[in-house]
Amino acid sequence: MSALALDAEALYQELLRGVRSLCGADTRLVGITSGGAWLAQRLQRDLGLVGESGQVSSVMHRDDYAQRGLAAGGQTSLPFEVDGADILVLDDVLYTGRTIRAVLNELFDYGRPARVQLAVLVDRGGRQLPVQADYAAARVALPETQSLALARDAAGKFSFDVENKA
Repeated sequence: MSALALDAEALYQELLRGVRSLCGADTRLVGITSGGAWLAQRLQRDLGLVGESGQVSSVMHRDDYAQRGLAAGGQTSLPFEVDGADILVLDDVLYTGRTIRAVLNELFDYGRPARVQLAVLVDRGGRQLPVQADYAAARVALPETQSLALARDAAGKFSFDVENKA
């Protein structure tokens, strides 16, 4: 474990404020499996939005699919029409940008949205692709040897797991 201390619940409150400014009356929330999906579900409730949030998996469009296979992600579920939709994609940690690229490809398999925005809990830098969040609750610098992931307990409370990569 690392000495990095991030208060995921406090960052969630920042994300909630930021997402309010990005959402229009018809904005649909879509979370990336799994941390982003947790954020989208909670934001859907806390913002009082009608309907359900969507969940999108990057698995089928990842450029490392041959190494990772299907085991690394859940199913895409979009309980609304994607064509012409104003979509706000949510993720827990933005890093290289490769997951976002894969998610955009997956979204477009379901239709052509009018607009897609991105909000993240943490932007950790280290981009390999020209991807930028429209809103990030925090920006932190982590060495490549560490990974950062959102965790959720049984009560729905968020925390972060920081691990050293082997």
